[in-house]
Amino acid sequence: MMRNRTLEQYMKEHLSFYLFVGVVFVTGVVFGAVMVNALSLEQKQELSRYLGSFFSSVHQGGLEGDVTGSFKDSFSMHIKWFLIIWVLGLSVIGLPLILILDFLKGVLVGFTVGYLVGTLSWKGLLFALVSVVPPNLVVIPLLLVCSVTAMAFTIHLVKNRFISRKGALYEPFMRFSGVILTSGVLLLGVSVFEAYVSPVMMKWVTPMLVTMSGS
Repeated sequence: MMRNRTLEQYMKEHLSFYLFVGVVFVTGVVFGAVMVNALSLEQKQELSRYLGSFFSSVHQGGLEGDVTGSFKDSFSMHIKWFLIIWVLGLSVIGLPLILILDFLKGVLVGFTVGYLVGTLSWKGLLFALVSVVPPNLVVIPLLLVCSVTAMAFTIHLVKNRFISRKGALYEPFMRFSGVILTSGVLLLGVSVFEAYVSPVMMKWVTPMLVTMSGS
């Protein structure tokens, strides 16, 4: 009962933040998808060559060799993004930069999925479903939660240090840092999935993509 009240109060206080951050992220996704149409012919050909080489590497088991290296690269990429949000959340000027990061994440996802679908049709959608979508089902919600928590802490910091000049920061700071730390633990799981499971799933669908890219 107490948990339900706490969750209800939390959502009441932060719902507008979630809506705003969600709109920023979705706008980034749309922008990224639209960017695909703005690519020049040379850029599209270069990306097609890269994809063909990547599909061939996956098909031949190229991603299954250095699993430890893949895990480290994946975790390093994810955790850096969240640590930047944590640092920005501790500064007064960090709020707009957090929103820019959310927008850029949306652009990356939108461009990747948009290009795969636009170039490879349903086969590209299938590849996106086994490579891009699974980790982002965890990463994107974590990103939104951390961004909202960072924004809330920044606003609390402004109100209690620059306006009213009162109020404790320890508890909000520990709550904010706890969210980042919990996200880091979950990102370990995401990185394990990307290193061990994703290559296997991608290998299932790449034979048809290798055939297509070679034709």
